[in-house]
Amino acid sequence: MKSKPTMFLSMLIAMGLTAWLLYFPITAQEEDEVKTTRFHALSLSGEPKYPAGFKHLDYVNPDAPKGGTLRRFYEGSFNTLNPFTITGRPAVGTTTFVYEPLMRSPEDDSVAEYGVIAKDVEVAEDLSFAIFHLRPEARFSDGTPVTSEDVVFSFHLLRDEGLPHYAKYYADVERATAVDPHTVRFDFSGPPNRELPQIMGQIWVLSKAFWENRAFDEAIVEPIVSSGPYTIGAIEPGRLIEYKRNPDYWGANLPINVGRYNFDVVSFKYYRDSDVALLGFRAAEYDLRPENSSKDWAEKYTDEAFPAVQSGMVRKKLFEHDRPAGMQAFIFNTRKSKFTDRKVRLAISYMFDFEYANNNLFYNQYTRTTSYFANSDFAATGLPSPEELEILEQYRGRVPDEVFTNVYEVPTTDGSGNIRPQMQKAFQLLTEAGWGIQDGVLTHTETGEVMEIEFLLNDAGFERVVNPLKENLKRLGIKSTTRTVEPTQYLNRVDEFDYDMIVGTMRQSHSPGNEQRDYWGSETAEQEGSRNYIGIQDPVIDEVIEKIVQAKTRDELVTVTRALDRILLWNHFVIPQWHIRSDRVVWWDKFGIPEIKPKYYVGYSTWWYDTEKARRVEEFLR
Repeated sequence: MKSKPTMFLSMLIAMGLTAWLLYFPITAQEEDEVKTTRFHALSLSGEPKYPAGFKHLDYVNPDAPKGGTLRRFYEGSFNTLNPFTITGRPAVGTTTFVYEPLMRSPEDDSVAEYGVIAKDVEVAEDLSFAIFHLRPEARFSDGTPVTSEDVVFSFHLLRDEGLPHYAKYYADVERATAVDPHTVRFDFSGPPNRELPQIMGQIWVLSKAFWENRAFDEAIVEPIVSSGPYTIGAIEPGRLIEYKRNPDYWGANLPINVGRYNFDVVSFKYYRDSDVALLGFRAAEYDLRPENSSKDWAEKYTDEAFPAVQSGMVRKKLFEHDRPAGMQAFIFNTRKSKFTDRKVRLAISYMFDFEYANNNLFYNQYTRTTSYFANSDFAATGLPSPEELEILEQYRGRVPDEVFTNVYEVPTTDGSGNIRPQMQKAFQLLTEAGWGIQDGVLTHTETGEVMEIEFLLNDAGFERVVNPLKENLKRLGIKSTTRTVEPTQYLNRVDEFDYDMIVGTMRQSHSPGNEQRDYWGSETAEQEGSRNYIGIQDPVIDEVIEKIVQAKTRDELVTVTRALDRILLWNHFVIPQWHIRSDRVVWWDKFGIPEIKPKYYVGYSTWWYDTEKARRVEEFLR
């Protein structure tokens, strides 16, 4: 028979909480008390990359010099420095530079979290609670200590008054307790959930003294008290936000921070649209530009189009990554009666000619997305495995029959622009759904409803993608329009579900969990500000989401998530678009970059200001 500590360790391994760190069996507890194990890091997939006592992350230069300024850009506007509520539009960068969580994931180990404000964490053997031990040296920017009272206050504030998804995120947290000034305990309810300790590690820690007498649901543009590496500098609402490196930052020498946060100042200049922002980059109004437009990437940074590229003063590079792509798509608002039938949604999907668009608009830069969990282990492929079928069979008759028998494929064309075969399939589906042509217009034969679609956009550059789809829809008798609005109005309309179709992205992580409730859960379908853009209300999907939340092993999580993927795909809730396994970046060559790039991201926080390179750029610009 195994000893109790060995049995405990085996159980953790089976649950995905492997003993990647020091194991301390608790022998002084009473027999009926739950034993705990203490960790420097939590991982949902095997051992964490970095052991206890590591010196720095692999992808940093630990000797990177501090100093200089990094000027970036953002499209849209902002009117608050509080990113945690639905009120207002928060400035970009606050959670990157100013606010700080108990634990954080590095950019090369995304399923693990390492202590920041928390030095380590105890996890109960039965996953019924987690205890975080705070670093006594942790300080807010005003010099006051970060205590367990601040953590408990933050939990209640975010859950009760924060963005809607926080209530779902923390739904299985029964209570938060400040055990002593540097110890906080979270007790969990419901079935064991191996992700919950990490979810609580992600909690943003706010200063109770700063926030308790302020209205959390009101916009704020004054400098905030926080615990991160930067403080707020210049603020010009809607135009500019500046972050200044805090020379007294308490966590500068933590292993997870060494070689990072090297710029004295990081600023974001706001532009109303992408065209003006691109002109600003060419005029050297800012230094670095992630490029989201395939057309601009192909045309605007050539030697002929941009002399600074030819001279070597501007660099252009594809940074490959391994992060999940999620699902970018044309999203149907199924709250609208015209989109309730999946046959209608599929018929409209046949009118999107991706192959033509990729050849003629995108310079063949993209891969068609065929999963809500694209570019990850969670993407469903081929026919369901026996393990997936074991889950899906529970819902036979309540999910599309194709889930069991067919390999999911998006509608495709030959790329020539001739979509006659696709139109024939679309007409057949529409007829089966009760729609027909009356006076040249697609009309529901019983209700008389005319099929009209408005595409709501926030970027005029995307109109060139929508226009061919609109032309194809016209051939079906569908009248469609495009409405492009400024970002604030767009976000307001999306929050209120005031749209027919939008272009959106449902991002995914390397470990799906209870955030799936916010994407597809029935309770969020009518909750303003939720990420259930589709409006899904399906008891089957709700049940499968809970199986994801309660998965005990990585293999089980993969199986259940693939089952969910199949159910979502065969309901045709969206028209899948595309993804790219690289980040396209251009920058004025002022910076030093570590030799090793993190696995999942570009790693901007590891760059540094190179004074000699910057001098050459300044001379070029004179």
